[in-house]
Amino acid sequence: CFDMEGKLREFGSKWRTDDCNDCSCSRDGIRCCTSYVTPVDYDEEKCESIFNKETCSYKVVEKDDHSKECPVHSWVG
Repeated sequence: CFDMEGKLREFGSKWRTDDCNDCSCSRDGIRCCTSYVTPVDYDEEKCESIFNKETCSYKVVEKDDHSKECPVHSWVG
Protein backbone atom coordinates (compact mmCIF):
# COMPACT_ATOMS: atom_id res chain seq x y z
CA CYS A 1 0.00 0.00 0.00
CA PHE A 2 1.08 3.57 -0.59
CA ASP A 3 -0.06 5.96 2.15
CA MET A 4 -1.22 9.57 1.69
CA GLU A 5 2.41 10.76 1.72
CA GLY A 6 3.44 8.25 -0.96
CA LYS A 7 5.31 6.03 1.50
CA LEU A 8 5.18 2.28 0.78
CA ARG A 9 3.59 0.30 3.64
CA GLU A 10 3.72 -3.47 4.09
CA PHE A 11 0.56 -5.59 4.26
CA GLY A 12 -0.39 -6.01 7.93
CA SER A 13 1.38 -2.82 9.04
CA LYS A 14 -0.21 -0.21 11.31
CA TRP A 15 0.77 3.39 11.97
CA ARG A 16 -0.45 6.72 13.36
CA THR A 17 -0.40 9.77 11.11
CA ASP A 18 0.73 13.28 12.09
CA ASP A 19 -2.92 14.33 12.23
CA CYS A 20 -3.79 11.58 14.75
CA ASN A 21 -5.36 8.95 12.49
CA ASP A 22 -4.68 5.26 13.09
CA CYS A 23 -4.14 3.47 9.78
CA SER A 24 -3.54 -0.07 8.62
CA CYS A 25 -2.62 -1.69 5.33
CA SER A 26 -4.16 -4.92 4.04
CA ARG A 27 -4.65 -6.53 0.65
CA ASP A 28 -7.97 -4.65 0.52
CA GLY A 29 -6.15 -1.29 0.80
CA ILE A 30 -5.55 1.29 3.51
CA ARG A 31 -8.06 2.02 6.26
CA CYS A 32 -7.78 4.97 8.61
CA CYS A 33 -9.86 6.31 11.46
CA THR A 34 -9.38 8.95 14.13
CA SER A 35 -7.47 7.82 17.19
CA TYR A 36 -9.28 10.24 19.50
CA VAL A 37 -12.75 11.09 20.76
CA THR A 38 -14.30 14.56 20.43
CA PRO A 39 -16.23 16.27 23.24
CA VAL A 40 -19.77 17.20 22.18
CA ASP A 41 -21.86 17.72 25.31
CA TYR A 42 -20.41 20.43 27.55
CA ASP A 43 -21.13 24.06 28.44
CA GLU A 44 -19.91 25.80 25.27
CA GLU A 45 -20.62 29.29 26.63
CA LYS A 46 -18.33 28.81 29.62
CA CYS A 47 -15.88 26.25 28.25
CA GLU A 48 -13.80 25.43 25.18
CA SER A 49 -12.17 22.28 23.86
CA ILE A 50 -8.45 22.31 23.12
CA PHE A 51 -6.79 19.61 21.00
CA ASN A 52 -3.31 18.40 21.97
CA LYS A 53 -1.58 17.02 18.86
CA GLU A 54 1.18 15.38 20.93
CA THR A 55 -1.26 13.21 22.90
CA CYS A 56 -4.00 13.11 20.22
CA SER A 57 -6.63 14.07 22.78
CA TYR A 58 -8.99 16.90 23.72
CA LYS A 59 -9.16 18.74 27.01
CA VAL A 60 -12.20 20.84 27.88
CA VAL A 61 -11.40 23.85 30.05
CA GLU A 62 -12.98 27.09 31.18
CA LYS A 63 -12.46 29.87 28.64
CA ASP A 64 -11.37 32.32 31.35
CA ASP A 65 -9.15 29.87 33.26
CA HIS A 66 -7.50 27.03 31.34
CA SER A 67 -6.35 25.44 34.61
CA LYS A 68 -9.98 24.49 35.39
CA GLU A 69 -11.43 21.52 33.53
CA CYS A 70 -15.09 21.38 32.58
CA PRO A 71 -17.34 18.33 32.82
CA VAL A 72 -18.08 16.61 29.51
CA HIS A 73 -21.25 14.56 29.34
CA SER A 74 -20.77 12.99 25.90
CA TRP A 75 -17.91 12.17 23.50
CA VAL A 76 -17.93 10.90 19.92
CA GLY A 77 -15.21 9.22 17.93
